[in-house]
Amino acid sequence: FFSLSGNDNSEALPESIPSAPGTLPHFMEEPDDAYIIKSNPIVLRCKAMPAMQIFFKCNGEWVHQNEHVSEESMDETTGLKVREVFINVTRQQVEDFHGPEDYWCQCVAWSHLGTSKSRKASVRIAYLRKNFEQDPQGKEVPIEGMIVLHCRPPEGVPAAEVEWLKNEEPIDSNLDENIDTRADHNLIIRQARLSDSGNYTCMAANIVAKRRSMSATVVVYVNGGWSSWTEWSNCNARCGRGWQKRSRTCTNPAPLNGGAFCEGMSVQKITCTSLCPVDGNWEVWSEWSVCSPECEHLRVRECIAPPPRNGGKYCEGLSQESENCTEGLCIQDKKPLHEIKSQNIETASDIALYSGLGAAVIAVAVLVVAVTLYRRSQSEYGVDVIDSSALTGGFQTFNFKTVRQGNSLLLNSSMQPDLTVSRTYSGPICLQDPMDKELMTESSLFNPLSDIKVKVQSSFMVSLGVTERAEYHGKAHSGTFPHGNNRAFGTIQARNKATYIQNLSSISTTSELKTTAIFGHLGGRLVVPNTGVSLLIPHGAIPEESSWEIYLAITRKESSLQPEGTDVLLGPEVTCGPSDLSVSTPFALTIPHCAEVNSEHWNIHLKKRTQQGKWEEVMSVEEETTSCYCLLDPYACHILLNSFGTYALIGEPISDCAVRQLKVAVFGCLSCNSLDYNLRVYCMDNTPCAFQEVVSDEKLQGGQLLEEPKLLHFKGNTFSLQISVLDIPPFLWRIKPFTACQEVPFSRVWCSSQKPLHCAFSLERYTPATTQLSCKICVRQVKGHEQILQIQTSILENERETITFFAHDDSNFPAQMGPKAFKIPYSIRQRICATFDTPNAKGKDWQMLAQKNSINRNLSYFATQSSPSAVILDLWEARHQHDGDLDSLACALEEIGRTHSKISDVTETEIEEPDFNYSRQNGL
Repeated sequence: FFSLSGNDNSEALPESIPSAPGTLPHFMEEPDDAYIIKSNPIVLRCKAMPAMQIFFKCNGEWVHQNEHVSEESMDETTGLKVREVFINVTRQQVEDFHGPEDYWCQCVAWSHLGTSKSRKASVRIAYLRKNFEQDPQGKEVPIEGMIVLHCRPPEGVPAAEVEWLKNEEPIDSNLDENIDTRADHNLIIRQARLSDSGNYTCMAANIVAKRRSMSATVVVYVNGGWSSWTEWSNCNARCGRGWQKRSRTCTNPAPLNGGAFCEGMSVQKITCTSLCPVDGNWEVWSEWSVCSPECEHLRVRECIAPPPRNGGKYCEGLSQESENCTEGLCIQDKKPLHEIKSQNIETASDIALYSGLGAAVIAVAVLVVAVTLYRRSQSEYGVDVIDSSALTGGFQTFNFKTVRQGNSLLLNSSMQPDLTVSRTYSGPICLQDPMDKELMTESSLFNPLSDIKVKVQSSFMVSLGVTERAEYHGKAHSGTFPHGNNRAFGTIQARNKATYIQNLSSISTTSELKTTAIFGHLGGRLVVPNTGVSLLIPHGAIPEESSWEIYLAITRKESSLQPEGTDVLLGPEVTCGPSDLSVSTPFALTIPHCAEVNSEHWNIHLKKRTQQGKWEEVMSVEEETTSCYCLLDPYACHILLNSFGTYALIGEPISDCAVRQLKVAVFGCLSCNSLDYNLRVYCMDNTPCAFQEVVSDEKLQGGQLLEEPKLLHFKGNTFSLQISVLDIPPFLWRIKPFTACQEVPFSRVWCSSQKPLHCAFSLERYTPATTQLSCKICVRQVKGHEQILQIQTSILENERETITFFAHDDSNFPAQMGPKAFKIPYSIRQRICATFDTPNAKGKDWQMLAQKNSINRNLSYFATQSSPSAVILDLWEARHQHDGDLDSLACALEEIGRTHSKISDVTETEIEEPDFNYSRQNGL
């Protein structure tokens, strides 16, 4: 045998030890890896059979014999010797070892045939550090959004196991398929539910200790949604103009857990008109009838001057009167005439003879007067177009009929007169050439009629019991109107020379609207008044100690950008410059548009004109790019740019449901003939600049806005537009021939340039005493949207109600420089940028700022800016130039959770700065 001394642990053992013949030692138990917890030593075991001796070797050196504890036994089955050995390893031994590997131990067993070695068992000191490498962070996510909570446990030996707690209760992902905790200690909730809101904690544990992370609060919120509109309420006015409303609530669903409230109006109001009751009134009595055999004559009257309407009262009194027609001469002592004495009979006969002669003379005079009046009335008739269509350059068939009042001198005036004139003609109605200033008279309208058929039935003959029918036929060459030709057709001659159509093309001599101002380092705002076009120069965009003269202009002449196919120019052509200047931070250009925003129906592009005069595409509004940014609001597009130039918005309809919003406005004025009144109906793009151009032209022509403009949704479905005048008072006004209804082809409306479409109607008063006009203007797209404008106005300027042209009149402040131009005080703006531009463990918080301001796409553009928050606030300034809703911005900051608990108090204090008050007082 051999011995291991304490001073010679490295002495080599013999390769073999004499033993009974048998086999090599077989290990029944080998040493396992072990961890030393705190200061407690660990025990390594080794058991082999057959084994004469077993010793441990640690880190390549033999362990001293005295440190071994051996036990020996006999295997009852084989009769072989079994030996088991134990050693202790202390914390000090492990800490004192400095080698390339962990502390390890191995046992070697001997038998007569040789030695066997066990596996190496490592011994490590167990620990678990206190601090997590990454704590989970709180989140606010929309319902059905994905939640990912990251957790990196503290460093430890052995590695810590991770467990998640929700509100102090363990989470078992096996019981909820929506939750996954297997991915690198992270907690993943695939679709957030309201029940997933709570406090989440990451637990890490190993054999040494347990560690607990900071709790993360998860809020699952629900954005509000509008319910359906209620039915329109009844008109609040029983007589005349009033309003009716409908409402909806933000309950579908209601916002929860800080979710956004519904955007838009909860109440809508529209004007309405209730027909006023009209009490009936008697017409004048008819002439007395011929004396009857009963010596009585009659006269009658009807309740038609006017008849009762809309629930008005019927006339009071009798409709028929009778009285003795001979002043008692017909009856004497209640006896017939043949019983009277002969002298009385002779006297009565003389009286009857003279009475008959007088009646005959009167009848002849009445007949002559009636025929004269009838002939004069042939050329002065009113017209009601019942089926008409006016096209730009073609010819359509028109049918109309004329109805005249009865003659009070007819023998039987109780019969209603019937004078009907029906005509068929071909000719253009709506003037489209803005340079055509020639006035068109009735005679010039009649000249080109190629096929006229006139049927006249005289009410005078009907009253006499005789019916006469006359038909007239005329021929003329088709073509354009021959000016100055006064040919008549049949017995009809056009005597009225008043104009019935006026050309309302723009007569402004300026080719552009332009605003210029000098800006410095503090920036400012430039506005083209009442057009919706503005330019925001941010603070710091212009170098310090520099000042630039910057201009903003709208091209009023026809745009050089000609859309292809069905593409539409959606707004004005806007130029900002000078073009050779460049800014250090993006400026915001606001351009109004007339599209009903829907990405399923429109593809909207931003185009820029090059120095060579050609147009090139900058970007699509839905495109992801870092060169510029477009934010499309319902009525305007806000564009962040770094270079000046000329820009325009083009809309490409991708379905027949694409809607171009048209504003319908009606203007009126007296014509040169004091009895005539002209109505001009405009259909223009729903942009402030288009409306301003119409207003400017109308001011030059003396026109007045008669009713608040209305919005017409014109679809790209190829159907035409119809404009008609309805419900003209028949006894007070009449409309000039062929103009009661006009139709405009789809291509003329859809593909027109910026020049507004208009049609004119000419009305004539019967007497100068008529000063009130009441009628309806109907504008509709065939198989589409319809708008009716109720006209109730005085034709006298001093009695007319004034209607406001623009909701935000900014003509007094075309340019503002420095702090007065901005809604957010500069001190608050700096603090917001400093807060949200600084990255932290919660992520890039400027993205949360963008989300709260409804900026949800193309965020890569802001990521490329030196201060993303500043650019987001510039975009907010551009969108809120009229309302400046600082309260909503403060609420958004509070919801993010990054602002100070007293942000509202600070905001109110800062808002009271003099500069900001000055801007608020001036309507910005």
